[in-house]
Amino acid sequence: MKKELNIYKKHSAMKWTKIAVFCSLITAILHGQTEDSTYFTLDEAKIYALEHHYKIKNAQNEIEIARQQIIETRALGLPQVNINGSFSNFINLPIQVVDASFINPMAQEGETISFRAGTEFSASGSLQASQLLFNGSYFVGLQASNYFAKFQATAAQMTEEEVLFSVIQSYELVAVAQKNLAFADSIVTLTENLVSKQQNYYELGFIEKEDLDQLKYSLHSSKNTLTNAKVQLENTLSMLKLSMGYPIEFPIHLSNSLEDLVNYANGIQSSNDVYQNLNYQLLEKRVHLNELDMKNNKMNYLPTLSAFFDQTYNAYRNKFDFFDDLPWFPQTVWGLQLNVPIFSGGQRYARTSQAKIAWMKEQNNLEYLGESLKLQEITFKNNLRCAQDKLELQKQNIELAKTIYANSVIREKIGKGNSILVTQKQQQLMVAQTQYVTTLIELFSAKLDLDKLYNNIISTKE
Repeated sequence: MKKELNIYKKHSAMKWTKIAVFCSLITAILHGQTEDSTYFTLDEAKIYALEHHYKIKNAQNEIEIARQQIIETRALGLPQVNINGSFSNFINLPIQVVDASFINPMAQEGETISFRAGTEFSASGSLQASQLLFNGSYFVGLQASNYFAKFQATAAQMTEEEVLFSVIQSYELVAVAQKNLAFADSIVTLTENLVSKQQNYYELGFIEKEDLDQLKYSLHSSKNTLTNAKVQLENTLSMLKLSMGYPIEFPIHLSNSLEDLVNYANGIQSSNDVYQNLNYQLLEKRVHLNELDMKNNKMNYLPTLSAFFDQTYNAYRNKFDFFDDLPWFPQTVWGLQLNVPIFSGGQRYARTSQAKIAWMKEQNNLEYLGESLKLQEITFKNNLRCAQDKLELQKQNIELAKTIYANSVIREKIGKGNSILVTQKQQQLMVAQTQYVTTLIELFSAKLDLDKLYNNIISTKE
């Protein structure tokens, strides 16, 4: 018995060991997937934002609302059926007063008689149906509601564009911040090595304390730049998470390098038609909606025709016995109702005129926007060309500044240089790096503005 118990214990222990190992493997796999999921290419970041950003979700809700409005408007032209019921209990029956001769021909002239008429309880039930046969405003309203759904779809595209614009901009800023951080870190490392070696020379009496202090000052400045670069990277990462709808507390990393983004910014535009701009398309649809509103007001001059049907059952009781097998009295009626507008005191004319003026204003706004987009096209193209040219020059400048700074460091190490000169060359390199970063941001901004102008942000989102 004891032997069997020991075998059982060993079997149970092995069983739980296997389960523990299995769980550990699953956890490791899931952990690995979680780590991998924190890396995003620019396209993946855009797709994630389209699926998770709250503005996108709200835009989809607006489209659904517009779709339901179409159903609501269409329903106005379909049969409307209602069932009504009523119940009355007369606590005091109404008193009727009639001439006494109505009941007693022998009654004197002017004599009246009063009596209570009706029953204590009454009930009725009716089925009412109506059908719109003709109404000009209904048909225009149906057109408007269908077109409004298209308007909302374009508005949703504008929301997508706004979100993707923010994602691309934030992604590019993170890439620039990472490059800037790596540069600042390399300068700190280089300066630390120089200070460490010059410290030995100072202790041996080969250099003055002022030279060593000057180098230490450069080191502190470099560390301060590094701290700012770290903060800048953290801020841009948080901005990227917010623009994507990504949890702020979770880590995130870029898969695309800065060089990838620069190559894209120097690429050819997939479209160059300013009239594809979403603001222009949205205003075009608004012009058409104003035209439909004007048409709707004109329809108010036309007559409307509808049909109705009413089936009613009434019951009158002195006792509450409506559910007994006693008669209910039917009443059936159907008919047509025609409404012909004749005179409204000029109200309809004024409304139509206002709608026409509003339509003309939107047409003028559309033409002005078209000209404004052409001006923006010229400006953005010039900005992009300028940024591309400046970037090439800044690349050359920063390489020259790096070479000059490296030579000054070498000369300082072998005792042929000057610590003040090293500091000056370091500051020159910092300025060149700052100008390079600024030019990168100008390049990305110009490219992004041009993509938005041509509606390339949405058309290339896949």
